[in-house]
Amino acid sequence: MIDIKSLTREDLEKILFKEGFPKFSPIQVFTWIYRKRVEDFSKMTDLSKKLRKYLSENFYFSRLELKERKISLDTTEKFLFKLKDNSLIETVLIPEGKRNTLCISTQVGCKYKCKFCVSGLRGFKRNLEAPEIINQFLEVEDLISPEKITNIVFMGIGEPLDNFENLIRAIKIFMDNKGIYLGKRKICISTVGITPKIKKLIELSLGVKLSLSLHSAISEKRTKIIPVDKKYPLSEVLTALGEFVKKEKFPVTFEYILIKGFNSSREDAQELVNLSKKIKCKINLIPYNPSPYFDWQPPSEQEVGDFKKILKKEGVFFTLRRPRGKDIEAACGQLRARFL
Repeated sequence: MIDIKSLTREDLEKILFKEGFPKFSPIQVFTWIYRKRVEDFSKMTDLSKKLRKYLSENFYFSRLELKERKISLDTTEKFLFKLKDNSLIETVLIPEGKRNTLCISTQVGCKYKCKFCVSGLRGFKRNLEAPEIINQFLEVEDLISPEKITNIVFMGIGEPLDNFENLIRAIKIFMDNKGIYLGKRKICISTVGITPKIKKLIELSLGVKLSLSLHSAISEKRTKIIPVDKKYPLSEVLTALGEFVKKEKFPVTFEYILIKGFNSSREDAQELVNLSKKIKCKINLIPYNPSPYFDWQPPSEQEVGDFKKILKKEGVFFTLRRPRGKDIEAACGQLRARFL
């Protein structure tokens, strides 16, 4: 049997048309699953009995098991889910005014072992299947009902572009106007800079946003905390991002975690200024969220202030984002690491 949530509407159309069902059937099915949130084919009352029987005999609905839900004093929520093979993943909900942003995982573990992220400490286990990506959204939105998730960021456990096929399949389902229907620019993919996959993303022209885990504008320094920079050098990544900006006509975002004594000096700020002038971008400055698994520390308020002054003086567009969910271990992989 096939997990119905693994199929885009186009996939379902091909299957149902081949079986002789009406052209509007896939739209009806998508509406029941993603708009009405019904996961029982027998209750899809406007489908013919023949179609309901066919669906019941050939498809099933997968779910995630909630292991733990933690709510921070700052209203950030963290969800620990168990998968069918007993693997654990995390999903984080970040409420901000009228916006509810869901931070979604795409892999169990991570191959890239960035030196500030807990997600890669125990290595890579497997890619998430498209339904496991989609179910994070569905499960959390059920839990927070009647509130709605307004935005998605693929910034949870794993490197999204390393699970390209399942990522794109999930995004197509999220953006389908007969289903969940998150509009353009409501979805952001974060990457460490997998150049070939960035180029594939450009070809698809999906209308999603793209974010680079930069953390240093100095390639030699960036390599120390993001080892994959050796394989895909920053200069090469920036060229690909420039092509993305040209195609999508939307700036990329540079995520820059400020780490005391590493990338928070005046020199680091000036190099970031120089880089920002080469490509249409915006910068998210994020003081490091301390983790018991690393020795890194956040910069002082003075360091942050000095860094900001240089960017502001040079007219660089940036946002200072304070770490969220410190009291619930909301840095990537922390809750999962504790359970493991």
